[in-house]
Amino acid sequence: MMFDGAQCLRLGRDLVVNISTENRAQACDWLERHLEGRFRIHRVHRLSDSHIDSMVLALRPGTLLVRSKDVADLLPPALANWDMIVPPPPEGNNFPRYEDDDLVLTSPFIDLNVLSVSPDTVLVNDACPELIRTLEQHRFTVVPVRHRHRRLFGGGFHCFTLDTVRDGGPEDYLG
Repeated sequence: MMFDGAQCLRLGRDLVVNISTENRAQACDWLERHLEGRFRIHRVHRLSDSHIDSMVLALRPGTLLVRSKDVADLLPPALANWDMIVPPPPEGNNFPRYEDDDLVLTSPFIDLNVLSVSPDTVLVNDACPELIRTLEQHRFTVVPVRHRHRRLFGGGFHCFTLDTVRDGGPEDYLG
Protein backbone atom coordinates (compact mmCIF):
# COMPACT_ATOMS: atom_id res chain seq x y z
CA MET A 1 0.00 0.00 0.00
CA MET A 2 1.33 3.43 -0.90
CA PHE A 3 -0.31 6.81 -0.59
CA ASP A 4 0.70 10.33 -1.45
CA GLY A 5 -1.39 13.20 -0.08
CA ALA A 6 -0.66 15.14 -3.29
CA GLN A 7 -2.85 12.58 -5.10
CA CYS A 8 -5.89 14.06 -3.31
CA LEU A 9 -7.93 17.16 -3.92
CA ARG A 10 -10.01 18.21 -0.93
CA LEU A 11 -13.29 19.96 -1.61
CA GLY A 12 -14.86 20.50 1.80
CA ARG A 13 -16.10 17.12 2.98
CA ASP A 14 -15.24 15.44 -0.33
CA LEU A 15 -11.91 14.05 -1.48
CA VAL A 16 -11.09 13.46 -5.15
CA VAL A 17 -8.40 10.77 -5.16
CA ASN A 18 -6.25 9.88 -8.17
CA ILE A 19 -5.78 6.11 -8.48
CA SER A 20 -2.87 5.41 -10.82
CA THR A 21 -1.61 2.09 -9.43
CA GLU A 22 -2.92 -0.91 -7.52
CA ASN A 23 -0.92 0.27 -4.50
CA ARG A 24 -2.76 3.58 -4.52
CA ALA A 25 -6.09 1.78 -4.88
CA GLN A 26 -5.30 -0.21 -1.73
CA ALA A 27 -4.34 2.99 0.08
CA CYS A 28 -7.61 4.60 -1.00
CA ASP A 29 -9.51 1.58 0.38
CA TRP A 30 -7.74 2.18 3.69
CA LEU A 31 -8.55 5.90 3.56
CA GLU A 32 -12.22 5.20 2.90
CA ARG A 33 -12.41 2.89 5.92
CA HIS A 34 -10.76 5.43 8.23
CA LEU A 35 -12.73 8.44 7.02
CA GLU A 36 -16.11 6.72 6.69
CA GLY A 37 -18.93 9.04 7.73
CA ARG A 38 -16.68 12.12 7.78
CA PHE A 39 -15.60 12.41 4.13
CA ARG A 40 -16.85 11.13 0.79
CA ILE A 41 -14.21 9.67 -1.52
CA HIS A 42 -14.46 10.15 -5.31
CA ARG A 43 -11.97 8.06 -7.27
CA VAL A 44 -10.48 9.11 -10.58
CA HIS A 45 -8.44 6.55 -12.45
CA ARG A 46 -5.07 7.29 -14.03
CA LEU A 47 -5.57 11.03 -14.13
CA SER A 48 -1.83 11.33 -13.55
CA ASP A 49 1.01 9.20 -12.28
CA SER A 50 2.07 12.14 -10.16
CA HIS A 51 0.43 14.95 -8.22
CA ILE A 52 -3.17 15.82 -8.96
CA ASP A 53 -2.70 19.58 -8.45
CA SER A 54 -1.11 20.20 -11.84
CA MET A 55 -4.02 18.36 -13.48
CA VAL A 56 -7.02 19.79 -11.65
CA LEU A 57 -7.29 22.34 -8.87
CA ALA A 58 -10.22 24.03 -7.17
CA LEU A 59 -10.04 27.82 -7.46
CA ARG A 60 -13.27 28.48 -5.56
CA PRO A 61 -16.50 26.59 -4.93
CA GLY A 62 -17.94 25.70 -8.32
CA THR A 63 -14.81 26.52 -10.38
CA LEU A 64 -11.93 24.24 -11.32
CA LEU A 65 -8.69 24.89 -13.19
CA VAL A 66 -8.07 21.84 -15.42
CA ARG A 67 -5.12 21.00 -17.65
CA SER A 68 -7.26 20.05 -20.65
CA LYS A 69 -10.71 19.02 -21.79
CA ASP A 70 -9.52 15.40 -21.63
CA VAL A 71 -8.77 15.83 -17.92
CA ALA A 72 -12.20 17.40 -17.34
CA ASP A 73 -13.81 14.35 -18.97
CA LEU A 74 -12.11 12.03 -16.45
CA LEU A 75 -13.41 13.81 -13.35
CA PRO A 76 -16.13 12.29 -11.14
CA PRO A 77 -19.74 12.95 -12.15
CA ALA A 78 -20.22 15.03 -8.98
CA LEU A 79 -17.99 17.71 -10.57
CA ALA A 80 -19.76 17.74 -13.95
CA ASN A 81 -21.73 20.91 -13.17
CA TRP A 82 -18.68 22.91 -12.00
CA ASP A 83 -17.20 25.55 -14.27
CA MET A 84 -13.97 24.32 -15.88
CA ILE A 85 -11.26 26.80 -16.82
CA VAL A 86 -8.88 25.32 -19.40
CA PRO A 87 -5.90 27.61 -20.00
CA PRO A 88 -3.83 27.52 -23.18
CA PRO A 89 -0.82 25.19 -23.14
CA PRO A 90 2.24 26.71 -21.47
CA GLU A 91 4.83 28.36 -23.67
CA GLY A 92 8.16 26.58 -23.86
CA ASN A 93 10.10 29.76 -23.20
CA ASN A 94 8.47 30.18 -19.75
CA PHE A 95 10.96 27.76 -18.19
CA PRO A 96 14.61 28.18 -17.33
CA ARG A 97 17.04 25.86 -19.11
CA TYR A 98 19.24 23.45 -17.19
CA GLU A 99 22.42 21.77 -18.34
CA ASP A 100 21.34 18.36 -17.05
CA ASP A 101 17.79 17.52 -18.14
CA ASP A 102 17.74 14.64 -15.63
CA LEU A 103 17.30 17.20 -12.85
CA VAL A 104 13.97 18.48 -14.15
CA LEU A 105 11.35 16.94 -11.84
CA THR A 106 8.12 18.37 -13.24
CA SER A 107 6.21 18.88 -16.46
CA PRO A 108 5.61 22.27 -18.07
CA PHE A 109 2.16 22.11 -16.46
CA ILE A 110 3.59 22.73 -12.98
CA ASP A 111 2.35 26.31 -13.21
CA LEU A 112 -1.27 25.18 -13.05
CA ASN A 113 -0.35 24.52 -9.42
CA VAL A 114 -1.66 27.91 -8.24
CA LEU A 115 -2.88 28.96 -4.81
CA SER A 116 -6.32 30.45 -4.17
CA VAL A 117 -6.05 32.81 -1.22
CA SER A 118 -9.71 33.81 -1.44
CA PRO A 119 -12.63 32.99 -3.76
CA ASP A 120 -11.49 35.76 -6.11
CA THR A 121 -7.70 35.99 -5.63
CA VAL A 122 -5.12 33.56 -6.96
CA LEU A 123 -1.32 33.47 -6.68
CA VAL A 124 0.21 32.60 -10.07
CA ASN A 125 3.77 32.30 -11.32
CA ASP A 126 4.68 35.59 -13.00
CA ALA A 127 6.38 33.67 -15.84
CA CYS A 128 2.97 32.53 -17.13
CA PRO A 129 1.28 35.43 -18.91
CA GLU A 130 -1.15 33.13 -20.77
CA LEU A 131 -2.41 31.62 -17.52
CA ILE A 132 -2.63 35.05 -15.88
CA ARG A 133 -4.71 36.42 -18.78
CA THR A 134 -7.00 33.39 -18.74
CA LEU A 135 -7.71 33.74 -15.02
CA GLU A 136 -8.25 37.49 -15.33
CA GLN A 137 -10.74 36.83 -18.15
CA HIS A 138 -12.65 34.69 -15.63
CA ARG A 139 -12.73 37.63 -13.20
CA PHE A 140 -10.00 36.48 -10.83
CA THR A 141 -7.61 38.93 -9.24
CA VAL A 142 -4.21 37.47 -10.06
CA VAL A 143 -1.20 38.14 -7.86
CA PRO A 144 1.91 37.38 -9.93
CA VAL A 145 4.72 35.88 -7.84
CA ARG A 146 8.22 35.06 -9.07
CA HIS A 147 8.95 31.34 -8.89
CA ARG A 148 11.70 30.72 -11.40
CA HIS A 149 13.00 27.25 -10.46
CA ARG A 150 9.73 25.41 -9.84
CA ARG A 151 10.60 22.70 -12.37
CA LEU A 152 13.90 21.96 -10.69
CA PHE A 153 12.44 21.73 -7.19
CA GLY A 154 9.26 19.95 -8.26
CA GLY A 155 6.53 22.07 -6.76
CA GLY A 156 4.15 24.95 -7.24
CA PHE A 157 2.32 27.29 -4.89
CA HIS A 158 -0.41 24.80 -3.96
CA CYS A 159 2.19 22.11 -3.13
CA PHE A 160 4.03 24.51 -0.87
CA THR A 161 0.88 25.29 1.10
CA LEU A 162 -1.01 22.01 1.53
CA ASP A 163 -1.21 22.68 5.26
CA THR A 164 -3.00 26.01 4.86
CA VAL A 165 -5.65 26.45 7.55
CA ARG A 166 -8.79 28.24 6.42
CA ASP A 167 -11.80 29.57 8.28
CA GLY A 168 -14.96 27.50 8.21
CA GLY A 169 -15.72 23.83 8.42
CA PRO A 170 -16.08 20.94 6.02
CA GLU A 171 -18.56 22.43 3.54
CA ASP A 172 -20.68 20.24 1.30
CA TYR A 173 -19.80 21.41 -2.22
CA LEU A 174 -20.82 18.22 -4.03
CA GLY A 175 -23.91 17.17 -2.04
